[in-house]
Amino acid sequence: MESFKKEISDPHELRVISASNEAKDYFLSNFLSEGYQDHLDFIWEKKHKTKAIITFAISQGGEAISLPQSPFGGFWIYDGLSSASIEAFILAIEAEMRLRGIQSISLTQSPKPYEPQFDLINYLLFKNGFEQVKVLSHHFFIGKKKIKKLAQKESVKLQSKSKIAGLSVSHSPISNFGFLKEIRSWNLEKGYEVAIDENRIVQQVSEYPDRYFLITVSKNSEAIGYSLGVKLRSDSLYYFLSAMNPKTPVKNGGELILSALFQLAAEQKVNFIDLGSSDLDGGVNHSLMFFKSRFSNDICNKITWIKKI
Repeated sequence: MESFKKEISDPHELRVISASNEAKDYFLSNFLSEGYQDHLDFIWEKKHKTKAIITFAISQGGEAISLPQSPFGGFWIYDGLSSASIEAFILAIEAEMRLRGIQSISLTQSPKPYEPQFDLINYLLFKNGFEQVKVLSHHFFIGKKKIKKLAQKESVKLQSKSKIAGLSVSHSPISNFGFLKEIRSWNLEKGYEVAIDENRIVQQVSEYPDRYFLITVSKNSEAIGYSLGVKLRSDSLYYFLSAMNPKTPVKNGGELILSALFQLAAEQKVNFIDLGSSDLDGGVNHSLMFFKSRFSNDICNKITWIKKI
């Protein structure tokens, strides 16, 4: 027991600063969420070097959330920390939250391709009284060389299918935001409600234009389909906000968009593609999961945890 006490009392220190003061590769951590009074980085340091970090939005009602209005938040481990050091970080965060009058802590831990210590983090959260309240399954395609190889293979199919259907597929930086209204409109016509904050997306694209790419499917020079590719981290590409115009049905439209996504990923030289979750209200979207499985080589859960303190 004595050696354990020494291990967790090694010279790590907790530093808490405004989240906007330190740039992070997961750029969504730098954005304030509407309705929250503070946005704070909890940094675990040793000899003034960052070893781990987590960002929380703090509500006036005493809730700490990592992160609202984002695909995920959670812990980022910058160095090979031991289980004892990570647990000490969790306990230090809890102690600081109590001092600040926080009543609950919740976080959505990023899937394993983003954070290799995913399994250990979730284990330690469970052991320290956090309750699992939500699980979403994400499909991934992992491997820079594998992405390039598949992109080359799909390029031939893409050109053939596009030519036969009289379509063109392209990707480019975002220059205007009219596509957001079309995505919302097309999904409403299909009976889908799209909960997107257009102003927030505009702000994020404006501040990080090199992280967003618009994939466009066109027929006779008219856009009939869109998707966003987002580099949530510099080594990844996230599949986001895909929609096709229901008045212009196109066979294999989803395949065309994903083929273009792989072309973009190869050009950007990312390590993995995140195809996102596949959920329906109250159930599993098996058809979407099957479709994504054709373009993925791995699957990992995204878990949301909460603890009352």
